[in-house]
Amino acid sequence: MADAAPLYETYMRAPLRFTRGEGVWLIAENGERYLDFAAGVAVNSLGHAHPHLVAALKDQAEKVWHLSNLYEVPGQESLGRRLTEATFADKVFFTNSGAEALECAIKTARRYHFANGHPGKFHIITFDGAFHGRTIATIAAGGQEKYIEGFGPKAPGFLKVPFGDLTAVKDAITEETAAILIEPVQGEGGIRPVPKEFMQELRQLCDEYGLLLILDEVQSGVGRTGRLFAHEWAGITPDIMAVAKGIGGGFPLGACLATNEAAAGMVAGTHGSTYGGNPLAMAVGNAVLDVVLEDGFLDHIRDVALVFRQGLAALKDRFPEIIEDVRGEGLMLGIKAKIPVADLLKAVRAEQLLAVPAGDNVLRLLPPLTVTAQEAREGLARIERAAEKLTAAKAA
Repeated sequence: MADAAPLYETYMRAPLRFTRGEGVWLIAENGERYLDFAAGVAVNSLGHAHPHLVAALKDQAEKVWHLSNLYEVPGQESLGRRLTEATFADKVFFTNSGAEALECAIKTARRYHFANGHPGKFHIITFDGAFHGRTIATIAAGGQEKYIEGFGPKAPGFLKVPFGDLTAVKDAITEETAAILIEPVQGEGGIRPVPKEFMQELRQLCDEYGLLLILDEVQSGVGRTGRLFAHEWAGITPDIMAVAKGIGGGFPLGACLATNEAAAGMVAGTHGSTYGGNPLAMAVGNAVLDVVLEDGFLDHIRDVALVFRQGLAALKDRFPEIIEDVRGEGLMLGIKAKIPVADLLKAVRAEQLLAVPAGDNVLRLLPPLTVTAQEAREGLARIERAAEKLTAAKAA
């Protein structure tokens, strides 16, 4: 057994080994440079080795790494205050990942109704194409059979309805319904933005029926769409929101944000995390916000996104046999392919551009938010070369 691979075989890894990164670039063991428009699946929000993040982590590492939540952690208070001041929220619970942030959001919603004398209200309405994580509860929330199969009975309390179907949402509401959970832009589901009007209608429904609106902004948040959070485009606010990925800039960090009312049931002893909110994560999270909340940073994202989106639209016109559609918001973009997305991914990777496959035969483009217009154009040039070669291969 000595020659057996030591790792779980749950990933289909590309045969690439990267040793370091610089901004939007990753450098492989053999010295080849790749333009990283995957960003660790929207995690490396400020690119690789950002000097402000590196300095913050080094500084904290020389002080204290871990304390647990048995004591007060000043970095939590600082980051929590900044998040509440910048959003709808009054309260924050820090986690290590997006799935944990969603678990906290689900528990917060259920506990809210329990504390208000309605313990039977625990069902949560979710949507086709959703992805909320890989824990037992969050795979049930996502409702995709490929993630649920083989892990025993599906966790109860989740009801999936068709994407964008308000009538189906209304029909699904019962005396047991506690909340509605939705991603403002589906990531794994194929870069599908939820129409602004639908987001507004969901907010109205929640108000009308006494439900909580939970938003999963794990992938779409922290500037990714050109606003601090994607729901801002619809002019609404949730009651509870799960955040992760970009908030840590590459360091494992998530957060569940909630209003005072929604979080009122989460009293001492109802939830916890050993690592959540550790000093290292808080130092990095605060450093990320230093950059993202700077005047002009979100404007920069929108400006570069416009260049990128227009370039992708031009490629769609040039290569109609390869590109069916271009989707997304800000720097959360997707190419819906007319060929198998695996073939498109292989082709762009051959041009040393990294991207991420998603559902609905979509290739995700998630560059660091620090990407420049020039770097976006370089990415477009690589996609163009890949499309040219794929077109030639189809014609041969």
